[in-house]
Amino acid sequence: MKRIALFLATNLAIIVVLSITLRLLGFERILDEQGVNLDLNSLLMFAAVFGFGGSFISLAISKWTAKRMTGAKVIEQPGNEVERWLVETVRRQAQQAGIGMPEVAIFDAPEPNAFATGMNRNAALVAVSTGLLRAMNPDEVEAVLAHEVSHVANGDMVTLALIQGVVNTFVIFLSRVIGHLVDRVVFKTERGHGPAFWITAIIAELLLGILASMIVMWFSRRREFSADAGGASLAGRQKMICALERLAGSRTEPLPDKMAAFGIAGLRGAGIKRLFMTHPPLEERIAALRGMR
Repeated sequence: MKRIALFLATNLAIIVVLSITLRLLGFERILDEQGVNLDLNSLLMFAAVFGFGGSFISLAISKWTAKRMTGAKVIEQPGNEVERWLVETVRRQAQQAGIGMPEVAIFDAPEPNAFATGMNRNAALVAVSTGLLRAMNPDEVEAVLAHEVSHVANGDMVTLALIQGVVNTFVIFLSRVIGHLVDRVVFKTERGHGPAFWITAIIAELLLGILASMIVMWFSRRREFSADAGGASLAGRQKMICALERLAGSRTEPLPDKMAAFGIAGLRGAGIKRLFMTHPPLEERIAALRGMR
């Protein structure tokens, strides 16, 4: 809760500071002189409500969505040795990490993959694919589970949702400011909003949304290194390295779009595509683990 409270307080402070700064710089006075009557404070609050609202709703239903999209079946009562081992391994790692016991699930997919999600670090979901159980030995599966448990312990799902809420807020706010300026100053609309506002706002929102995605993806890549380090701490560095090497030699398909950032591995890319990758290259992650002290 401290992490969430601090983050929310920080972002509220950003909104307040931005509002005061625009006022001190005379931005509202300049707009008034141009006949642009834009209430920046109200717009900021509107943008924050919608920006954070969508992000938090997605987070709140993340476990339900993950189960629906992947067909993951929660292990309520272990039916065999593999399921029993999975549950006990996650239980032990959760205790080591100081979090509540997550739900443990298996989803049917031929590719090796795993994910963790949930808005509460003490009531999360950790799931592995049938392909991962077939492709990896127990030590490697243990490392993958430790990686996912580390995501939960680090509060990555909540932090990612908060960051998404921040960038959503500024995308909504700036796109409407740009649309309003173009509508009033360029097209001289005096009352309400003309077509120029909506067209400009939509285009600005698309362009700013692309930039915002780069920021979110950058954070997503950084947190993978932290989860790898956490996985190494819980399961052993060599096991974590072996698991990533196994993934590097496998054909790993990404999870559905809304869950891509929560998987153990993502799409490979280079050049401009790298800016939109949810995960850093496996080779870089392996090198980072090898360089750990």
